[in-house]
Amino acid sequence: MAERGFKLALNNHELAEEFFEDTRLLGVMAPVKDYQFCWRLNGMLRMDFRINNDIEIQLKRKNRNYFFTVFEYCEPTGSLGYYVYNNKFDGEYLLPEFKHFDFLLLMKGDVVSDQLLLRSERSIMCNW
Repeated sequence: MAERGFKLALNNHELAEEFFEDTRLLGVMAPVKDYQFCWRLNGMLRMDFRINNDIEIQLKRKNRNYFFTVFEYCEPTGSLGYYVYNNKFDGEYLLPEFKHFDFLLLMKGDVVSDQLLLRSERSIMCNW
């Protein structure tokens, strides 16, 4: 008797929930190149954002490939990671529902307090 194969299915909803657990996502409007934006963040917040080509996002839309760069910084003394996603590439958006944002800043890996969030936001806005 022939053996029947079985299919494994990923629960995308569950994966997304797990990924975004204990994260903060900020939208940023800054009409500059991604490397210029990260360079400014590095100077203002004393961080060291670097491009991470291993986690670059590639989407295929309209029979074309679109590449969205990701910059990463991990705190050396903690487990908090910061990720800057470029939301635009060649007229296409990573997250079309947030077209008005040029970049998305994701904080993940540790609890991000409201105070830390407000301090970061003020520092960016005051020094830009």
